[in-house]
Amino acid sequence: MLRATLKKSDVTQWAARFGRTVAANTLPPLICAAILFLIWQIVFGRPGATLPSPLTVWREAQDLIIDPFFRNGPQDIGLGWRTLTSLQRVGIGFSFAAIVGIFIGAVIGQSIWAMRGLDPIFQILRTVPPLAWLPISLAAFRDSQPSAIFVIFITSIWPILINTAVGVRNIPQDYRNVAQVLRLNHFEFFWKIMLPSAAPYIFTGLRIGIGLAWLAIVAAEMLTGGVGIGFFIWDAWNSSRLPDIVVALFYIGIVGFVLDRIVGAVGSLITRGTSAS
Repeated sequence: MLRATLKKSDVTQWAARFGRTVAANTLPPLICAAILFLIWQIVFGRPGATLPSPLTVWREAQDLIIDPFFRNGPQDIGLGWRTLTSLQRVGIGFSFAAIVGIFIGAVIGQSIWAMRGLDPIFQILRTVPPLAWLPISLAAFRDSQPSAIFVIFITSIWPILINTAVGVRNIPQDYRNVAQVLRLNHFEFFWKIMLPSAAPYIFTGLRIGIGLAWLAIVAAEMLTGGVGIGFFIWDAWNSSRLPDIVVALFYIGIVGFVLDRIVGAVGSLITRGTSAS
């Protein structure tokens, strides 16, 4: 009887702590969002406002909000489908960037001369805006799909590559000495020493890279067309559908937030909380 009472008390205490944690993490954002929506409604709710108010967005773009996965034709589809199309391109381009960036970064990080020689070049290339790569990719591939994927790749690879190289350079010398004593080959050293030691740096680069990849695809799709969310925004602008653009911006922000959290959570799990948040 006493054990059952204690278990019930423990469950009650756990539920109370869980409720307080949820409230502490959800109430502040909800309150701030409500205040921002109220200010938005007050500023743009008057007649003749240049931008739509929240109520106007709800009235004119209600179908995009309530049903994101409708499909009425080749171009008349919900934002959910458009977002998934963009995410597919991001997934392909970012995966290539992660693989190539980690590999090249690990190789460069092993040589201080390569690091000093190539780092200025990488720093220059990483500052090139995503859309500046688009004409080059269209000329090379002559197709919008691989061109958009290339823009994602070339935009997101630099933080992954640079952070990996820095992480490899900062591997403690004691770890290298242990690898020599154990006579680890290059593959064993890469898998057992290099990757675990550089993981916090690598996941910091991956987290920056996924954000850049999502920004790049939205910009590239505005010019390459298709059914992605970037082209939807451009098409809505040409059709003067500002409420649709506002809804699409919310989709972009939420998806970008989720992608960042996913990469951050995986990084914290693998590095046991030592990666940057």
